[in-house]
Amino acid sequence: MLVNIIKDKVLNGYKITKDEALNLAKESNLDELLSAADEIRSKFCGCKFNLCSIINVKSGRCSQDCSYCAQSAHFSTGCDEYDIKQKDEVLKFAKQNELENTHRFSLVASGRGLKSQSKDLVKYTEIYHGLKEGTNLHLCGSFGLMDEDALVKLKNLGVQTYHHNLETSRKHYPKICTTHTYDDRINTIKNAKKAGLDVCSGGIFGLGESLEDRVDMAIDLRDLGVTSVPINILTPIKGTPLENSKPLEHEEILRSIAIYRFILPDVYLRFAGGRNFLTKSEIKKALHGGINSLLTGNFLTTAGDCIASDKVLAKEAGFDLSKGADV
Repeated sequence: MLVNIIKDKVLNGYKITKDEALNLAKESNLDELLSAADEIRSKFCGCKFNLCSIINVKSGRCSQDCSYCAQSAHFSTGCDEYDIKQKDEVLKFAKQNELENTHRFSLVASGRGLKSQSKDLVKYTEIYHGLKEGTNLHLCGSFGLMDEDALVKLKNLGVQTYHHNLETSRKHYPKICTTHTYDDRINTIKNAKKAGLDVCSGGIFGLGESLEDRVDMAIDLRDLGVTSVPINILTPIKGTPLENSKPLEHEEILRSIAIYRFILPDVYLRFAGGRNFLTKSEIKKALHGGINSLLTGNFLTTAGDCIASDKVLAKEAGFDLSKGADV
């Protein structure tokens, strides 16, 4: 059986090829594929599980034209618009999340990116000082395109992980954004790694991409050596070019998640925005099919799932949330 042959190769350290991934996705029984992905996760990651929470620290008026995004100034979506939140507000929110036993906390800001001399970076410096002194959270940041000098400054503030999604494949990317390139994103990830940061990078399923596009993105993420891979499902936002996008079949989402675990056996595969489109039983299948981390709480411009219910789901799936605190 193809799924068992490739699973055994991956368990022994083999890097699956693009053709193998595509054949596996198309020819395998879904339950068998999910089960094999779960076995790979167990071998390489054990029962470790972490919960990540975020705060939308600066919202709207973004100069970029990412076609899925409510915060782009190119589209009329009615999203909240505000400048950088005050340190005390961010710290209060972070402490609330820490009390609910989340492991990671990220500031996420709209905009093209940050440079080392940016005035915004000065404001984020004050916030991160407060977070480092006032919490024990694993600190993350997501500020768009950044050069190495700016990323080194983030690391020196106590940031451990930088988040910057590829979003989709190189081939499909020009259909999603024209104001910056796929290579701009690749270079930011490389800059983060040069700065000594871990990298969290994934994308969005349902942007009109093919299965091949999803596989291409996963292989690029593997080649880049990222440690956390968020998987988002498109939430069509009224006013964006993708507002009338046809939703993916739920089986295709689960099948793609399993294939990501075959390609990326040792990462935190993080179910993120849009997973509330799936039923509870389907989310449980994902947790037994490669997923071993969640973005929890409220997301950027859409509601997420509450932390308490996410912890129950993870524990019911056999994960140990106490093991996520040190990563």
